Amino acid sequence: MVGALSNDPPDINNLVGVDNPPDTNNSDIGNTDTGNPMGTNAPAGAGAPAGVNDPAGAGAPAGAHDLAGMDGPGDADAAGAGDLAVGTEAGRRTPLIITEDFDLLDDLLRLCAAAGARPEVHHGVPARGVAGNAWAKAPLVLVGDDAVPRVRGAVRRRGVVLVGRDQDDPGVWRRGVEIGADHVLVLPDGEQWLVDRIADVAEGVGRPAFTAGVIGGRGGAGASTLACALAVTAARAGHRTMLVDADPLGGGLDVLLGGESAQGLRWPDLAASRGRVGGGALEESLPELHSLRLLSWDRGDTVAVAPEAMRAVLAAARRRGGVVVVDLPRRVDEGTAEALAQLDLGLLVVPAELRAVAAAGKVASAARMVLRDLRIVVRPPASGRPSGALTADGVGRFLGLPLAGELPDEPGLSSAQEAGAPPGRDPKGPLARFCTALWDRLPAVGGAR
Repeated sequence: MVGALSNDPPDINNLVGVDNPPDTNNSDIGNTDTGNPMGTNAPAGAGAPAGVNDPAGAGAPAGAHDLAGMDGPGDADAAGAGDLAVGTEAGRRTPLIITEDFDLLDDLLRLCAAAGARPEVHHGVPARGVAGNAWAKAPLVLVGDDAVPRVRGAVRRRGVVLVGRDQDDPGVWRRGVEIGADHVLVLPDGEQWLVDRIADVAEGVGRPAFTAGVIGGRGGAGASTLACALAVTAARAGHRTMLVDADPLGGGLDVLLGGESAQGLRWPDLAASRGRVGGGALEESLPELHSLRLLSWDRGDTVAVAPEAMRAVLAAARRRGGVVVVDLPRRVDEGTAEALAQLDLGLLVVPAELRAVAAAGKVASAARMVLRDLRIVVRPPASGRPSGALTADGVGRFLGLPLAGELPDEPGLSSAQEAGAPPGRDPKGPLARFCTALWDRLPAVGGAR
């Protein structure tokens, strides 16, 4: 059970539960497992709670109430008693635990281990001085219900969670108000929410990555080439970049980047992931090519990626910040829909041919059911536009979509790819210049260097 309180009186009937607490018996290394610290390498779950940009923020499950700022009794300058530290020194990403309930402490330490965090533990509010900085500077404070009397006089701050164990005790809400807690949580129901919150702190979650997806209006439109070029140019501009190959029937973006033999995880290693994927762990596990991280396929049989896995992996990629580029298949299944839902921008590559435009219309209709911002990139005929041929503006009007630009032809691109040079590698080439100009027109990317 997890809930946040507001300036209104606590409503014990308006509680938000976490229906799927972590599986403490599952030790799969790829999953968030609160019974196994190895779960810290786990693929990340469906997105972080609201407010993850503020480790001490009021992020809570939908329907919860925000209590931040509610005043309560006590001397704001008083320090709590029992400030014997039994943990490590507080750091910027170190949660603080305050409790004398050793059963509760065991649970909280287990959840911190699953989230990849090493907390500092005190029996009361740390006294003034070096130890006292833990209360003021810890990004997240977990207060055991038993420790409320020792915390009442502490200086009010954000990012405090009151953790109890008795689901039938309505008084826990009153005690949450007394100490100025942002949230009240009862174990074991709230375990998964708490693991996600602690993991956000451990990862130092900040501004999410700008995520762009590329999809072909028809087969052979050049979507994979554009996706690679966008990622290569973003990485060259200094952005932290991840390229995700979400098309299981494509030839593999590792081939386009010349990295078929590069060491690292591929989709088959992550296809059954569930729970939360650590953003840092994901990044470190993937092949690094041309200053970017790549998630692609191996040369084995096609493996279906569960929607939960797609959601988890892309959520982890976004939490890293920077830029994420996703190469999408034309067929919108459940996994593709999950990917589309996490995009900030979709680019539909459409050759300026009548049949291609007709096919692209069907793809666009499916994508727009999920994606809010879909634009077209028109690919003119390589031999030039003959008289009466479709123009880029005409394609946009026919599809009812805004034009992001015309994809230029780059002589020698195919032979360069055969030699292992990725699309967009030449910063002076037409394709790289197109991608750079496109990124520069996006304030979230061009202005964030």
